[in-house]
Amino acid sequence: MTPSATPLKYLHPGWFSLVMGLTGLALAWHAAGHWLGEWAQGASLVLGALAAAVFGVLLVGSAVRAQRHPPALAEDLRHPVRHAFVATLPVSALLLATWMQAMELWRDGAHGLWWLGALGQLTVTVWVLGRWLAPTVAHAPDAQSLWNGITPVLYIPVVGNVVAPLAGVGFGHDVWSAIHLGIGVFFWPVVFALLVARRLAHGPIPPRLHPTWFITLAPASVVGLCLLRYGAPPLVAVAVWGVGLFTLLWVGTQVRRFFAQPFGVPFWSVSFPLAAFTTLTVRLAEALALPPLRMVALVLLALTSVVIAALLLATVKGLRQGTLLAPEPVAPMVPASN
Repeated sequence: MTPSATPLKYLHPGWFSLVMGLTGLALAWHAAGHWLGEWAQGASLVLGALAAAVFGVLLVGSAVRAQRHPPALAEDLRHPVRHAFVATLPVSALLLATWMQAMELWRDGAHGLWWLGALGQLTVTVWVLGRWLAPTVAHAPDAQSLWNGITPVLYIPVVGNVVAPLAGVGFGHDVWSAIHLGIGVFFWPVVFALLVARRLAHGPIPPRLHPTWFITLAPASVVGLCLLRYGAPPLVAVAVWGVGLFTLLWVGTQVRRFFAQPFGVPFWSVSFPLAAFTTLTVRLAEALALPPLRMVALVLLALTSVVIAALLLATVKGLRQGTLLAPEPVAPMVPASN
């Protein structure tokens, strides 16, 4: 087998979404520890350790890939959709730092990891948005690719800034975290408006990316957690939680259609948003002392755990069968009028 044909060539940045999902679930179990006791904290420890291990493996694999297959990395950075997945790396770092802080593990290391993630996230946001201002020629492929790049994946580099305050406030960086929060909250409706415009005027996103619609659940979930982190009244966070609940119901109506295709890494798009919404539900149920909301939170925790366990099993199966680290089919964008 030649080096160019090795599976490592196809280890695109989107694989870091596994870390996001696992860390998100670890944080959800940690939040439920007040109700479920020590074994919930044990589950959080195991899940967080697994996420850290996957993060390390992906970092090493990505570094080797960049050395052995630089054209593949360059193609990812040029790709209208895959370039946005670069943000999963700094967001993963921020989430791991948040989990380490919550579990009181190596505070100095978590603090350093948070700074790397925060600065990396800001850098990626500027880089991604810089593509919007890059010069293009009307009717040229680059001009068309601007609309091709408007997918829910865009939430990760742009709105992903709202993840920074989850640990940043605890590290004493209230002001810097608020800057990230402001960027994310500002671009949340901007990205949503672009998604609706792309869907109505330029046709649907490729079927392989349909599961990424679940990413639209993440902004409300994380913003709600940030509000609680800053000490906002619980009812304010409940209002944001309501937006998340509507989004979950709205996107959930299409779940069978979204997942009626061969398994791929985009399926992991459901993991972190669902875990973040679960964590917010747990926090609100605790703050408001509402038994019905507590029951909803426990059901969501069980559902999220089952979903991520299924994703893990499907990923292991795909790696063993060689269906994941392989070229992905690219569907051309078809205008809605055709």
